[in-house]
Amino acid sequence: MPEALSLGFDTSAAHCAAALLQGGRVLAHRHEDMAKGQAERLFPLLAEVIAEGGVDWHDLSVIGVGTGPGNFTGIRIAVAAARGLALSLGIPAVGVGVTEALALDLPRPCRVAIPARAGEVIWQDFGTGHDTRPDQGVLHALPPGPPVLDPVHPLAVAIARIALDRREQPDLPRPAPIYLRPADAAPARDRGPVILT
Repeated sequence: MPEALSLGFDTSAAHCAAALLQGGRVLAHRHEDMAKGQAERLFPLLAEVIAEGGVDWHDLSVIGVGTGPGNFTGIRIAVAAARGLALSLGIPAVGVGVTEALALDLPRPCRVAIPARAGEVIWQDFGTGHDTRPDQGVLHALPPGPPVLDPVHPLAVAIARIALDRREQPDLPRPAPIYLRPADAAPARDRGPVILT
């Protein structure tokens, strides 16, 4: 029986990233920096990764998706894509926090810090003896903690690997965005148009 195939992807920052794994082996990996256009690029990129891996969409065993924290719109793009793919293919979708993915296989204790807007970083501590959640702040003003370490794996590869490990967990929740702050956009104050039937 062939090993399970995992497709992992992320658009939580100024990039579009995807990886295809079979068991522990990386079949294909792409990471493209882009400030905008992730919604238009994501599915062509996924198709390229699938083709490079020499498999078909229906060969996939699990979808892994980065759920943030990060860019509000980017997270929504990836999570919606993962839910739609999982539903259409009849396979599980696993949401993976970006900080958790970047901490995969790092020695503990450690701190992961990734650039955010306005000179801030998104950070999280791992292996300190108590659970922490992702937070955001200015790097030089963060509370004392373990050393900041660079990731061992590319982000999409780590997401795909974690998804493989979790795919058979019972009552697996649907991927849901991790937001640290409310969206910059606000709902319109004007009432919508009246729809005549």
